[in-house]
Amino acid sequence: MPRVPDFDELIASPSRIAPAPPRRVAVGSRPRIDEWWGRMLRTPRRRRAWLWCGPAAVTLLAAVLRLWDLGRPGTLVFDETYYVKDAYSMLRLGYEGQWPAEADARFVAGDVDIFTATGEYVAHPPLGKWIIALGLQVFGAEDPVGWRISTAVIGVLAVALVCAVAFALFRSALLATIAGGLLATDGLAIAMSRTALLDGPLQLLTLLGVGAVLLDRKQSAEDLAAWTARRRAADRTTDWGPALWDRPWLLTAGLFFGFASAVKWSGLYFLAAFAVYVLLADAMARRRAGVAFWFSSVVFRQAPVNFLLMVPIAVIAYVTSWTGWLLTDGGWGRDWADQEAARLGEAPLPWVVAAARSLWHYQVTMYNSNVGLSTPHNYQANPLTWLLMTDPTVFLRASTPSGEDGCRYSVCADVVTTLANPLLWWLSVAALGVAVWLFAGKRNWQAGLLLTGVAAGYLPWLLYLDRTVFQFYTLVFLPYLVLAFTAVLGLVLGSRDDPPERRRSGILLVAVLLSLIVLLAAFEYPLATGMRVPEWFQRLHYWMPGWV
Repeated sequence: MPRVPDFDELIASPSRIAPAPPRRVAVGSRPRIDEWWGRMLRTPRRRRAWLWCGPAAVTLLAAVLRLWDLGRPGTLVFDETYYVKDAYSMLRLGYEGQWPAEADARFVAGDVDIFTATGEYVAHPPLGKWIIALGLQVFGAEDPVGWRISTAVIGVLAVALVCAVAFALFRSALLATIAGGLLATDGLAIAMSRTALLDGPLQLLTLLGVGAVLLDRKQSAEDLAAWTARRRAADRTTDWGPALWDRPWLLTAGLFFGFASAVKWSGLYFLAAFAVYVLLADAMARRRAGVAFWFSSVVFRQAPVNFLLMVPIAVIAYVTSWTGWLLTDGGWGRDWADQEAARLGEAPLPWVVAAARSLWHYQVTMYNSNVGLSTPHNYQANPLTWLLMTDPTVFLRASTPSGEDGCRYSVCADVVTTLANPLLWWLSVAALGVAVWLFAGKRNWQAGLLLTGVAAGYLPWLLYLDRTVFQFYTLVFLPYLVLAFTAVLGLVLGSRDDPPERRRSGILLVAVLLSLIVLLAAFEYPLATGMRVPEWFQRLHYWMPGWV
């Protein structure tokens, strides 16, 4: 992973991380691409332009791949049947209304106002559906573009954010551009951006939370460095260290993780995982800064502060997402507390507002429903197989004979699959091993953060092996896989000061890998977007039995 000084290391002893003297490599012996690139970026103005132009280019590419012909397919696919219709009824009622049986065909045909005011029970919080509703408000529910435009824009923003996070981690515009480009062209990311499901908003909001954690680490390190300087000036040899309250980015992280939990409850895992990450980082920083009682300082001073900064704001964000349900009286379970009071002859917990009791009852019902969900499904994928990617979810599969509905092949196939780029996926999973080695052996903070992201998105699902889950749930930790692979590419590339032969071989290997990944992405793009293709072309993508 490209060597970036740890914020905490800067506090402890700047001399410890002074870079080694660069090897003197004769200018003429460097690889030609290094010489050309050095001339291209020889001025500060050009370097600033490259810093912005590279990420901007891959973000623009992401926009084209996600927005082009977004209305295809023109029918509700997979769980769009729930989220799009729920989002539309929320626009009209403030909560999810009930729809008649066989409503999909009428909805797709433009007959959209067929829901009732009776509240519908749903198993996910409202924020993701409110985000989908923004697109419906702008483009209308009669247009498939309106169904999906919100998640498509979110997918584009996720690519831009990955570029920013990559630069913060690696301090390299090239690696930031590579990371963004890999996510921009991945089949799983494209398919999920072009489908109105909840996982895209969940991915973006957790990424925003992680970005805020990165900014908090920088600020808290600076604050601790200032405290250390004051302590040394006062000639104090022992201290418990400061309790850092002024951490707006930690507050921001709690806010974003709270909003993520308001899309899907799995956002709570990110709140918990990164709260622990921040606390451990605080502990390491205090130890390196020479705080005598650093462990007690973290446990008794900083841990309560971190809790108060992150958790209450996350709870407020989550409850705020239920505003529509709280301000109306027709939502499912909205009058539960009043009914219980009538049944019992008195209100249980009378000091709690009836709306709050009803909301709590709803949350308990949602928890029981989600934990007990075990309905068999053709495309369910056991979490133990997720990293192998043996069972991608197919959102749509339809065959059309030649001559029918404009089919120009012997047999046409319309397919939307959530298959990630296989080469990128498997190499990224392998890169996790490198990240573990860097974190365990070298205490590399970038590797630790990326491993935390993967752990938060993946490991909790191993507790629910009997639950009905799908491969596309991996979208939430896909950015951290991509960033881990990008970090390994940075190690392979090396630096301009490396021996010329080692540098040439590194550049060549990275160029070959990226070229193969891009070619494979182009090969998969039609099946990620529902393009009509010959059936034989569809079959070429069946590399494993579970992909059929």
